[in-house]
Amino acid sequence: MSYYFATTLTDTTFDQAIEKVTEELKKEGFGVLTEIDVKATLKKKIDVDFKPYRILGACNPGFAHKALSAEDKIGVFLPCNVIVTQNDDGNIDVAAVDPIASMISVKNESLGGIAGQVQEKLKRVIAAL
Repeated sequence: MSYYFATTLTDTTFDQAIEKVTEELKKEGFGVLTEIDVKATLKKKIDVDFKPYRILGACNPGFAHKALSAEDKIGVFLPCNVIVTQNDDGNIDVAAVDPIASMISVKNESLGGIAGQVQEKLKRVIAAL
């Protein structure tokens, strides 16, 4: 089982891709709680040049509340990460975590339905790009 689903965008800039991903997440009820600029962080911390790489921490509050109510330690898997990276050819890869793959290690049957619904939403985000 893969732990993510992804797509490749062409004819767009990295910043435009971030905007588009954020818009599509919003349509599915997600907000971006965190944004980690991996390129800038690696440059600052260890003086390494790296490709444009952003980690967006996406959260759907309703589903987060349901998951936390069912399993209070599930926060270690939240928020749902979506990455946006720029390849050497200029194309942009976007990948989202598969919440079902994340939940396999949690022995709580009530999370399966929640993870399935979140998975459907994240798949729609990726498909809409």
